[in-house]
Amino acid sequence: MQKHFWWQRLHWPEYGSELLGTAFLVFIAVSAVTFNLGLGSPLAVVLPNSSARRLITGLLLAGSGSLVAISPLGKLSGAHLNPAVSLAFWLQGKMHQHDLVGYLASQLLGAALGAGLAMLIWRERAASVHNGVTAPGVGYPIWSVFLLEMGLTCLLVLAIFLFLSSHRLMRWTPLMTWLLVAFMYWQAAPISGSSLNPARSFGPALVSWFWRDQWLYYLASPIGALLAVVLFRSLSMVGIDDVLTAKMFHAPRYRCICKDVKAPQLNTDQDGTLIWP
Repeated sequence: MQKHFWWQRLHWPEYGSELLGTAFLVFIAVSAVTFNLGLGSPLAVVLPNSSARRLITGLLLAGSGSLVAISPLGKLSGAHLNPAVSLAFWLQGKMHQHDLVGYLASQLLGAALGAGLAMLIWRERAASVHNGVTAPGVGYPIWSVFLLEMGLTCLLVLAIFLFLSSHRLMRWTPLMTWLLVAFMYWQAAPISGSSLNPARSFGPALVSWFWRDQWLYYLASPIGALLAVVLFRSLSMVGIDDVLTAKMFHAPRYRCICKDVKAPQLNTDQDGTLIWP
């Protein structure tokens, strides 16, 4: 009998895709904040209204995640790019435990790389916005910021689950998340920084070595994801189908390491994993 070691069960291409995708997401997020809201912003000259510039920033940073989702990287890994999203899929029974650990480690490392690259390239401009660090807005109680981050993450994950539970809607998930996250950032950034993503907060905090109040971003979003799973399961009792896949954009010709996949697949092995064509 052939002996299998634990590392042979790991899916390194998917983990690498999550690392690169999260690095791209955080790099674009920090860059968008830097150029739209930072010192010497060229956009501020033609668009003095800070609310309008914040909306553009939200569209750019949210769009980066959607672009990853429809790219080959996203089609392979599922483009979670967010530990809270991966946790939600695992709680829903769509991920193996070792893959959850691999995704979380890749997302945190990718966020640090993306934030570090943005800091090295934009230097003083990035420093003027604290390298994109998420922090509670001045004058807002910490409990209200916590509840806002938790609630927005819950809404995001629930919306993802609802779209991915429908064969008709699942292909539009990247578009939905782009518009939803952009709107959330536009409205909530002055209050909480509108992170919704522990990796997004971790990367800039690490390269800036700024940890004040960062704990709330590492707790609020996972709790929000847990609440979303509970709410979705309650909806399934009234006719909502189960999540079909743990990918933001499911392409059948890419292998799928998810569990209990109900979306179209090709050449699955005994574990339900899509074999490379």
